[in-house]
Amino acid sequence: MSVEIERKYRVSGDGYKQDAHKLTRITQGYLCSVPERTVRVRVKGDKGFLTIKGIGNASGASRYEWEREIPLEDAKALMALCEPGVIDKTRYLVDHGALQFEVDEFYGDNEGLVVAEVELESEEQAVSRPEWLGEEVTGDARYYNSMLMKQPYSKW
Repeated sequence: MSVEIERKYRVSGDGYKQDAHKLTRITQGYLCSVPERTVRVRVKGDKGFLTIKGIGNASGASRYEWEREIPLEDAKALMALCEPGVIDKTRYLVDHGALQFEVDEFYGDNEGLVVAEVELESEEQAVSRPEWLGEEVTGDARYYNSMLMKQPYSKW
């Protein structure tokens, strides 16, 4: 099992779109969404994935993550078993300096929310900030996808 270290930010404006080198539509649901362990099923483009994440550390930047690609048909079938509240978004990949940002533009009940995540080598690693990168929300549980399915952005 590996440790995921990432920081999360609100995004202001849509400058990230012109900088993106790839975009992918993603739908995902949760078989288990308790904070201590989330089990996510994801359809990303034409591929399926199963991901298990542990609870974050005190800063919210680090947590255990295990992910495996699964057959697309299996991912679609597992989506039917998920808790209510599917996440629907487009992910834009944006390189900035030595870092790659994943910018998620949400749809449905989370319409209007755009967040960026960047994976890091350590929690202390400096983040070069593109102009469209807004307030840091790392550790704010409201921005976790597993929470957005329960308490969508439109209800904040």
